[in-house]
Amino acid sequence: MLQTWQVRLSDSISAERPIPLYMQIIQAVIREIERGRLTSGTYLPSSRDLAAKLGVNRKTVVLAYEDLIAQGWLATSTTRGTMVSANLPDQKPVLPHEQGGAPERIGYELATPPDRVIDLSTGTGPKIDEGTPDGRLFQPELLVRANRAATNRLSRTNRLDYRDPRGSGELRGSIAEMLRAQRGLLVDKDNICITRGSQNGIFLASMTLLGRNDVVVVESLTYEPAVAAFRALGADVRVVGLDDGGMKVEELARLCKRTKVRAVFVTPHHQFPTTVAMRPDRRLRLVELARRYGFAIIEDDYDHEFHFHSQPLLPLASYAPDQVIYVGSMSKLLLPSLRIGYIAGPEKLIAALAHMVSLSDGMGNSITETMVARLLESGEVRRHARKARKVYAERRATFARILSQKLGDRIEFAMPDGGLAFWVQFHGDLMAIEERASQAGLRFATSRSYQMRPDSRSGLRLGFASLNEQEAEKVVTTLAEAMD
Repeated sequence: MLQTWQVRLSDSISAERPIPLYMQIIQAVIREIERGRLTSGTYLPSSRDLAAKLGVNRKTVVLAYEDLIAQGWLATSTTRGTMVSANLPDQKPVLPHEQGGAPERIGYELATPPDRVIDLSTGTGPKIDEGTPDGRLFQPELLVRANRAATNRLSRTNRLDYRDPRGSGELRGSIAEMLRAQRGLLVDKDNICITRGSQNGIFLASMTLLGRNDVVVVESLTYEPAVAAFRALGADVRVVGLDDGGMKVEELARLCKRTKVRAVFVTPHHQFPTTVAMRPDRRLRLVELARRYGFAIIEDDYDHEFHFHSQPLLPLASYAPDQVIYVGSMSKLLLPSLRIGYIAGPEKLIAALAHMVSLSDGMGNSITETMVARLLESGEVRRHARKARKVYAERRATFARILSQKLGDRIEFAMPDGGLAFWVQFHGDLMAIEERASQAGLRFATSRSYQMRPDSRSGLRLGFASLNEQEAEKVVTTLAEAMD
């Protein structure tokens, strides 16, 4: 079996592809697990043997194995080597999309466009930082130069009029390149639609999918503005449980047997608001259910770039492009005020999204989109991300220390592996604490804004990235006084 698997894997690895070699190996192993060719407990070749078979550097294979182990797909035995994790299900469906090009197949139905304007309200109560980047870290002169260059370029080429509703071709191409290289998505610019932030992307995706009374499934703790978007379209929002392994997909399976599900909304990388990552076995089961019952998975990967242990988990869209509508944003990477988000998916989906954009917006902001494309192409975004990740890692440690010092055993929290916020649970009457903290001038989203049913865990999502040490001290001190 191992020999057969090695031959198939070697056929899918090529230095000529735009995706890094170690990520190609990661993708190939995951595909083989999903197809059932690599089953739980199966031992893989040593890194030296596989490197020789593939004709790559051994460090490339070591890096791929380490990431797969960190993500839970593989496990190690001190005596026998590396094997497929025993926690994964044994049988998986065959992946319908082949590796050779951008995704074209689509495994879910698209709703007809709404025939009337629907008022959208995304009010979530008190506004606070739930994981916002620090705009002070981005050099303003870079924006000024990039904006001037973008305006001059568009003026010279007579492109300051109404343009493609999918967004700037330059930016779509740059984002597609980023997604291929860093997140393993096999996309090109025709698989990208630019949106005005991730919330706009979620709403546009919902408009392409949902009619009145269509069922959308969310977790018991979730991103309330997304739920507001679904409900504004008349959707029937159903709730399944959540624990430290992510969505309880067996609850979803039971729901699918009783009713027709149109879409499932998840934040599997850093779950919102709890920051937990969805386990690999649950990811595979979710994709299996999507294919069996024909629903779309709306994957909101809102802060993929900021992961502080190993490599970030691959998005669901990287190995299930036929079922996943992938929503991303440049807000965490650059600035929220730029209002640049995007959706990645098959061209049929992108065409439907462009139609919705033309109804509601006509076009994006060509100057801003071209400016961001220049920042990506020049490497400024990559350099800023490296700098910001270092700062945020330090602030993450500082915030954890301050929480422990000032709140002690009155709270519980786990250091998040990634993202820009902590999920903090409180001992005592949290609603009373929130009321006193609000009266003291501390602004935050209430615990109720995350809860989708009465038995949901209560807690607060506290962002740390936008706070320096002095600011963090002040915020946590106010919260401690409210608890006193």
